[in-house]
Amino acid sequence: MTDIFQEVEEDVRRERFEKMWKQYGDYIIAGVAAIAVGVAGYKLWDKYQYQQRLEASRTFMQAEQDANTGNVQAATATFGKVVTSGPGGYATVAKLGQANSQLATDNKAEALTIYKSVAEKDGSQLGPVARIRAAWIMVETSPKSDVEAWLAPLNVESNAWRYMAREVLAYADYRAGQLASAETEFRHLADDKDAPSGVRGRSNAMAIFIKAGGDRNFGTVPKPAAPAIEGVPPELQQQIQQAIQQQQQQKPQGAAAPNQPGAPGPQGAPGPQGAPQGQPNP
Repeated sequence: MTDIFQEVEEDVRRERFEKMWKQYGDYIIAGVAAIAVGVAGYKLWDKYQYQQRLEASRTFMQAEQDANTGNVQAATATFGKVVTSGPGGYATVAKLGQANSQLATDNKAEALTIYKSVAEKDGSQLGPVARIRAAWIMVETSPKSDVEAWLAPLNVESNAWRYMAREVLAYADYRAGQLASAETEFRHLADDKDAPSGVRGRSNAMAIFIKAGGDRNFGTVPKPAAPAIEGVPPELQQQIQQAIQQQQQQKPQGAAAPNQPGAPGPQGAPGPQGAPQGQPNP
C-alpha cells in the first residue's frame, strides 16, 4: 500500500511540474538567456573600458614625454587627444596637462581658462588643484579681492586646501606692497603646525625675506668680467681691458670710423692724413 501512495504522489508532482513548465517555461528560458547575455555584455564592456584606459595611459605618457623634452606644441596636441577620447579621469588630468603646456609657453590667458574650467566642473581632488593653479596666475594681474573671491571655496577651516589658498593670498599682499600684512600672514602659516611642510617652509622663507628688507632695491648687479683671452697673460689681459674701457669713455659721441680719410677727430688732434682737424674756418 505504501508503494502505491508514493507512486500516486510522484505522478501528482510530475503533473504539476509539467503544468507549471508549460505556463512559465518560456519565461524561465528567457530569463536565463538574459542573464547570460548580461554577463557576457558586462565582460565585453569591461574589456573595452580597460582597452580605452590603456590607450589613454599610453597617449598621456607620450604627451608628458613631449612636454618634458620641450616640445610643447606636440604635447598640447597629444593631451588634446586624451581630452577628446579618454575616460573621465584621464581626460581631466589631460586638461591640466594642456594648461601646464600653455603656461610653459607663457600663454597664461589660455592656461587660466583651462584651469578655471576644470576647477568649476570637476568634483574630485583635481578641482582644487586647478583652482590653486589658476589663483597663482590671477595674482599677477588681478586685484586681491578677485583672487580672494576665487579661493573662497577653499579658504574655510574645514577644507584641507586652505593653507595653499592662504599662501596665495599672502603673496597677493606682497605684490600689492602690503608688506606688513604679507609678513604677518606668511609668519602665521610658517608657525601653523597643521600646515603642510612645503607651505610652512616657503612661508617661513618669505617672512624672513620681507623682515630683512629683501623687497628693497639695492641697486644693479655689476656687469660680468670679460672672458679670458686664451694664450694672453693675465696682466696683459687686464691692460687690454683697461685700454678698451678708456677708449670707450673718451670716444666722442657720433665720431666717424677711423678708416675714413679726413674724418674729424677730437679738437686739435691730427686726422688720418696728418692735418689738424676740428679747427675753425677763417
